[in-house]
Amino acid sequence: MNSKIVFLLNTMAEHNKLGKKGEEIAVAYLQERAYVILETNWRAQNTEIDIIARKGDTLVVVEVKTRSSIEFGLPQDFVKPAQIQRLVKAIDHYVTLNNLDLEIRFDIIAINKLFSDYNVEHIEDAFYFF
Repeated sequence: MNSKIVFLLNTMAEHNKLGKKGEEIAVAYLQERAYVILETNWRAQNTEIDIIARKGDTLVVVEVKTRSSIEFGLPQDFVKPAQIQRLVKAIDHYVTLNNLDLEIRFDIIAINKLFSDYNVEHIEDAFYFF
């Protein structure tokens, strides 16, 4: 195999590991704060919702962004309008499918890795939908 291809595959594997680790940290973080995790990596209409949780009468949709460096921006800066629209459509499908009547809130959990430590920032009501 070409060394360039091997490097790209290894880079992608590390990126995926970091993302998976970030989602695990986010789940633990939410559970420590009395959120009930309903779904992780729930998929609908070509969209994946990282975490669907419930706290009281609120359904919380959580987008997890994990970065090993903030050199190119904060993790939360990578949630773009098109992704927000897809998340809104997907959670609408989830609510309909499960016949839920709850308030819905969209949060971002931004995780920055610094050496072996992870800094977690929970942004509640990160964006709104109409």
